[in-house]
Amino acid sequence: MKFQPKASHFIDGAYVEDTAGAPIDVVYPATGEVIARLHSATPEIVERALLSAKAAQKAWAAMTGTERGRILRRAADIMRERNHELSVIETHDTGKPIQETTVADATSGADALEYFGGLAGSLTGEHIPLAGGDFVYTVREALGVCVGIGAWNYPTQIACWKGAPALACGNTMIFKPSETTPLAALQVAEILVEAGAPNGVYNVVQGYGEVGAALVTDPRVAKVSLTGSVPTGRKVYAAAAVGMKHVTMELGGKSPLIVFDDADLENAVSGAILGNFYASGQVCSNGTRVFVQKRIKAAFLKRLSERLSLAKIGDPMDPEVSFGPMVSARQMEIVKGYVARGIAEGARLVCGGGRLDRPGFYLQPTVFADVTDGMTIAREEIFGPVMAVLDFATEAEVMERANSTEFGLAAGVFTRDLTRAHRVVKAFEAGTCYINTYNLAPVEAPFGGSKMSGVGRENSKLAINHYSELKTVYVSMNDVQAPY
Repeated sequence: MKFQPKASHFIDGAYVEDTAGAPIDVVYPATGEVIARLHSATPEIVERALLSAKAAQKAWAAMTGTERGRILRRAADIMRERNHELSVIETHDTGKPIQETTVADATSGADALEYFGGLAGSLTGEHIPLAGGDFVYTVREALGVCVGIGAWNYPTQIACWKGAPALACGNTMIFKPSETTPLAALQVAEILVEAGAPNGVYNVVQGYGEVGAALVTDPRVAKVSLTGSVPTGRKVYAAAAVGMKHVTMELGGKSPLIVFDDADLENAVSGAILGNFYASGQVCSNGTRVFVQKRIKAAFLKRLSERLSLAKIGDPMDPEVSFGPMVSARQMEIVKGYVARGIAEGARLVCGGGRLDRPGFYLQPTVFADVTDGMTIAREEIFGPVMAVLDFATEAEVMERANSTEFGLAAGVFTRDLTRAHRVVKAFEAGTCYINTYNLAPVEAPFGGSKMSGVGRENSKLAINHYSELKTVYVSMNDVQAPY
């Protein structure tokens, strides 16, 4: 099946091509087949996108929030109407099963467009009365041109999570998808124009690292939002800092998931599965260090193995398939390297660990037990279907170990003791925490990390603060006093 879009880029309300750019092959992870070829943006394409976004921004910001919100909500409706079509593209872009993409990708993007569309008309300042009749009022203003840089694991969702709050506040957006999954963002741009967004409000340019660098460092850009790895985040953050740009960084993690011996075992196993094997383990917030209290360790591993044996691995377009391939050959090889390190360093392989004998980039769901804190698989983000199970004795012990990491994106706890649950999440050094569930990310709730896992928050009303700034106006009702 071929998914060749009309052109590689979407600028100023239309598809744009420049075949002088380096080729970007889109590979279907389930077969290894090239299903589309796009081209990286040339400097001329980047300049066109910047000029378009800059030219459209003031008129877009001059519209009322209600008018902007109406367009975003209309786009959400279109996205839901085309959920199947968009889910098919997402599955071929990423390899995630259609069973997943149908409920977790375009639908999440539509939720973001609807939520921030609803908020757009409510974005007001405040009046602050002062002594003697003077007062201050504040005005919430757009930042200007925003750049979004996406990751390859949730291309549709990320394109909307960044675009929706940016546009709601009156900014324009240039979005650069990952070169691994470039198809979905073009659909988002097309839908926004169909919904009534003026030309230039949402642009998509494809490319490798140099394209992102050109956008991040351009003086016309006021804001940069990245979803990606910590090493990439460091580079982008440093480049944006030169121009004092506003920045949001949603980076990686090595998140702890703690299972106490009083937990509901079935729910805890479900949480561990969602936190390690959904999207073939390619989720930044995954709880990949699963700490299980010693008394239930054997029962937990037994039930986990039983449940994983029920995973249906195969063609991701089959609605019955629940586990698909890795996104690329490169990512598969990276994860295979981590599996080999786990075995070499003495972790016990409970299940999985091998590549499946079929076309595409399939790895078995893999579980290691008897993992210790110093092992590579317990310290580094793997970004694949590999779970490390560590055992613990006491709450004090496990909290110290859980927080002993440079990352701080997410954390979770399973226990029937809610007093302990709240005590544990208060002690977690992580931005997004879960009690008796894992990896849910509704648009109404802030999402983001602490420590090396990021800066700022996506989603919720907090995202408005990251895509706008306040102007303070002091109004005097009295004569001005001066010392001379």
